Amino acid sequence: MSHIYRPRCKCKGTKCKCGASWAYIVDIGKDPKTGKRKQKKKSGFRTKKEAEAAAAILKNEINQGVYVEESDVIFEDFANEWLALYEGTGIVKESTVRIRRHEIKRLADYFARLKLKNITRRQYQNALNDLKKRGYAQNTIDGAHRTGRMIFKKAVELEILKKDPTEYTQVPKQQMTIEELEGRRHLPNYLEKDELKHFLYMAKKLGLDQDYPLFILMAYTGLRAGELCALKWRDIDFEEQAISISKTYYNPTNNRKEYKLLPPKTPAAVRIIDIDETVINELSKHKLGQKQTIMKYRDIYHDEDFVFASIDQELPGYPLYIKKIENRMRRLLKNAELNPELTPHSLRHTHTSLLAQAGVSLPQIMERLGHKDEDTTKNVYLHVTKEMKKEASQKFKELMENL
Repeated sequence: MSHIYRPRCKCKGTKCKCGASWAYIVDIGKDPKTGKRKQKKKSGFRTKKEAEAAAAILKNEINQGVYVEESDVIFEDFANEWLALYEGTGIVKESTVRIRRHEIKRLADYFARLKLKNITRRQYQNALNDLKKRGYAQNTIDGAHRTGRMIFKKAVELEILKKDPTEYTQVPKQQMTIEELEGRRHLPNYLEKDELKHFLYMAKKLGLDQDYPLFILMAYTGLRAGELCALKWRDIDFEEQAISISKTYYNPTNNRKEYKLLPPKTPAAVRIIDIDETVINELSKHKLGQKQTIMKYRDIYHDEDFVFASIDQELPGYPLYIKKIENRMRRLLKNAELNPELTPHSLRHTHTSLLAQAGVSLPQIMERLGHKDEDTTKNVYLHVTKEMKKEASQKFKELMENL
């Protein structure tokens, strides 16, 4: 049932000055809770025909079973509801939930108190464009859009929203540099072979406690800092000379007591890495030294089997945290007069570079690093192997010239 009508004009006198518009009332079914008839009202149509056409579309949606009664929920409330559902799946890492929460805040700058149903495609596109104008990194904008898409898609799925405003959105991209346009890619900084040798020498001679075994392990395996912090002695097979990687360290606040050990981000990150005698010997020495620390603080030692643990009197036994490793490396780089912008992750790229120089194939390197697909690793590998091919060509040229 539907009714087309013109709301009563409030103008006084014989001539209407307010331009009263046409409206419709359409039955949309019964309220499942009360059993009472529900109606949809809408006004603002300029002519009777426009009101009739809109009512016909609504009735057709009802008859086809595709009508959605949009909710008045605001973005901020629904985004938090979605985040709770997202976290409750049990398959999302805590660190990922934390990232999603930050990305919601980015979008909330624009939509917090707006009703979901009132957010248009143009408004959503303008928000992403404004993030770019405000100088946010490409990854930040991509992340905000990724989260936005999931939120609005869920709203449509739950029949809170008819249309997803994130559809057809164009994520603004940073302008490409001349080098990128010419096909050259920016490569991460990493140490050359002689530089790595010098860095490890400085770690051995001038390093603080645990520096040398810590950095030689990272350099010789390509371990992530989080994987290294989570490493336990039971993960190291001294007889088979192998390390099992099955967890990562998580502590966004750097509160040493509130650390968590989480599963790796991807299944490919769970792996076994072969190590040689050099690393095995250093780890054996390190383990003996650690036993003395455990005995010294046996009454308060946090004995959870960590390979690299604090030796201070305040919190002995708690795992080293990533920020401390970064600070240790910065100190050694300064003493070694090497690039101060390098990070523990640079040792991972260094490992990639040296494996490529040693003739190890890209699939083998990816497996060793726990990567299913990683552009940076591929770029380092291709850069190194390209230089090796040039060198081979030059050597052949010199050989022919000397005949």
